[in-house]
Amino acid sequence: MAFAVLPRRARFAKISSLVALAKRFNSDLVETEQDGKIFHVVITRPQKRNAVNSETAKQLADAFRSFEVDEECNVAVFYGKGSNFCAGYDLEELSKRDPGTFLKSVPPVGEGDAPMGPSRLKLSKPVIGAIEGHAVAGGMELALMCDLRVAAEDSVMGIFNRRFGVPLLDGGTARLPYIVGLSRALDLIMTGRPVSATEAHSMGLVNRVVPKGKAVEEAIKLAQLISRFPSDSLIAERKAVFYAMFNAESFNDALTYEHTKGVKLGAIQDSIKGAREFLQGKGRKGSFDDYLD
Repeated sequence: MAFAVLPRRARFAKISSLVALAKRFNSDLVETEQDGKIFHVVITRPQKRNAVNSETAKQLADAFRSFEVDEECNVAVFYGKGSNFCAGYDLEELSKRDPGTFLKSVPPVGEGDAPMGPSRLKLSKPVIGAIEGHAVAGGMELALMCDLRVAAEDSVMGIFNRRFGVPLLDGGTARLPYIVGLSRALDLIMTGRPVSATEAHSMGLVNRVVPKGKAVEEAIKLAQLISRFPSDSLIAERKAVFYAMFNAESFNDALTYEHTKGVKLGAIQDSIKGAREFLQGKGRKGSFDDYLD
């Protein structure tokens, strides 16, 4: 999930190097891959249940920056290598940190990345999280960063850091209430209890529940569907939704923003083209066949 969006090119420095990075960014910590219009971001620390240390956080943020400026990709799929999404911040690394030094390493919002990496980025394109195994503590915050979440039926989410007093610093307190509501958010945050995929789906914490081992496959299918739609109106509507949720001063303000973003030449051109295709038989009776494999 993202917040209010600034002009894309104004947000990220070193764009040329990041575009090059988007094509191939593989390390022992994070991998990326371009597959047509889909951009894969993968945490590759399965031996640590994909827990994020400081270097992994930096590489994750760089990976999502490169997705943002890659004009060939319009949807990202985010997941962990192996049987877990992400177990949160690497407590082994944290245990060795000096409290004062660690505090200084966490910059204020607007002055640097969050401890888990990309959770403060204001992306203009959708991200789909594919959750296998555990998405807990900071890993759950990374899942909340995604627009949509596809979870395996045996997956577990939860604010597990509650047990050790590790604070939420990657948007968990801001995003969770908007997704599941205040009462449920307080329940999860204050108790730190585990949440099954079934319960997560019932409260809107995840959008799809799929068989074990199928989360990435199904997330890619969803990304493929979204990537085939005309992009101008989809991106405009995504911006309008976030604005209405986080920034609008009134309902009328939200409507005005929707109009401003929607009435653009590209979207109108797509609309007229779509209307002509419909009259020629495409998409009749609510069919999505032309957009599916």
